[in-house]
Amino acid sequence: MRDTDQLVMKLEHEKNFKCHDFFISKCNKHIIDFIYKWPKWEKNFLNISGESFSGKTHIINIFLKKFNGVKFEASSFDNKDLKQLKIHQNVILENLSKNVDENLIYTLINLIDNDNKYLIVTSNEPIVKINFKLNDLKSRSSNFLLQNIEKPDDELIFALILKNLSDRQISLDKKLIDYIVKRIDRSYGKIFDFIYKIDEISLKKKSINLKILKEILGA
Repeated sequence: MRDTDQLVMKLEHEKNFKCHDFFISKCNKHIIDFIYKWPKWEKNFLNISGESFSGKTHIINIFLKKFNGVKFEASSFDNKDLKQLKIHQNVILENLSKNVDENLIYTLINLIDNDNKYLIVTSNEPIVKINFKLNDLKSRSSNFLLQNIEKPDDELIFALILKNLSDRQISLDKKLIDYIVKRIDRSYGKIFDFIYKIDEISLKKKSINLKILKEILGA
């Protein structure tokens, strides 16, 4: 493929990246459309779920850039953080799992509810499937609106590979990228693992050809 063709292909895909190179496709567009409807939601509690590397933080950053708010990491959330809630209408709690202070999370939800604020929680699995020990927290979890990031489609896989390899100054023919898209595991983690392996090989000054791609995809 000619360099000019590669540049055109790169630009055609980059125009779809929003907020620090987030690519919108069929598997995540419904969530972007939903968050843009704020504050006209049916409930004040939203859970965005999806596997690691699926773009949950990107979506949160898009929301915060448009509507503002405060963001916390669930694993390190503590009583001092509760004091920051008063001045913010939107509160984000990222990476919620069962390894948290359940009583504190329950208190957070109650405060949000009492003050008529908004809470967005991100997690790898839907919040209703997290095996909390505290029954009150389980009950509260069932009151969340649920939005799940689906597995990547061909368009998104192509864009992720193209953009991340371009960032690393690695150029692949479109036919090779198409070959990868059709054979790679439809998992965000596997896709980024593949990109890192390509990067490691490229740093060793080795050219990326079909044989190498087959070896990586078959590993």
